[in-house]
Parts: sequence; C-alpha cells; structure tokens
Amino acid sequence: MLAGFQEVEDNLAALRILEQESRVQDEVLRAARESMGLALNQYKAGTIDYLSVVIAQAALLTNERTAVDILNRRMAASVQLVKALGGGWDVAALPGSKEVSDNGSRSPAK
Repeated sequence: MLAGFQEVEDNLAALRILEQESRVQDEVLRAARESMGLALNQYKAGTIDYLSVVIAQAALLTNERTAVDILNRRMAASVQLVKALGGGWDVAALPGSKEVSDNGSRSPAK
C-alpha cells in the first residue's frame, strides 16, 4: 500500500516539475521564434549572412524538439499517475484502426 502512495506522489511531483519546465520552455520558444524572425529580417535587409539565419533556425528546431519531449514526458507521467491510482482502460473499448482513420479524415464541423 505504501508503494502505491509513493507512486502517486512521484507522478504528482513529476507532473508539477514538468509543468514548470513547460512554462519555461514556452518562453524559450517564444524568444527563439522572435530571434528567428529578426535574423530573417536582417538577412532580407542584407545586414547578415544566411548562415546566421540557419543558426537561428537550428536553435528554434532544438527548442521545439525540447518542448515536444517535455510534453511527451508530461503525458507519460499522467498515464503513470492514472495507473498508480488504480485506473486504466479496457483494450476492447479502444477504437479500431478503421475508426481512427475515419475520424482523422472528417472535416471539422462548421
């Protein structure tokens, strides 16, 4: 029983920490996008070379990948929290591949 409480607490702590990381990473992404835009504008104005634009793009991509990694870890911690709380899902209740592909091809309702 103590192990169950420990798992719940561990996953709650992980979610709390990852949420903070996500907030910080959102700010980093915003700054990287702004830097990328500035570099592109400077290149168009002829004040910097294209290598500087590529460097800004690489930095932006790295930061976007980090944001996706944090989101992935948050989702995994959420699933582990549900599992630690005794929740779960029935495999039979999951949609089949045909239902998933049908839902993906529908256009949004207007």
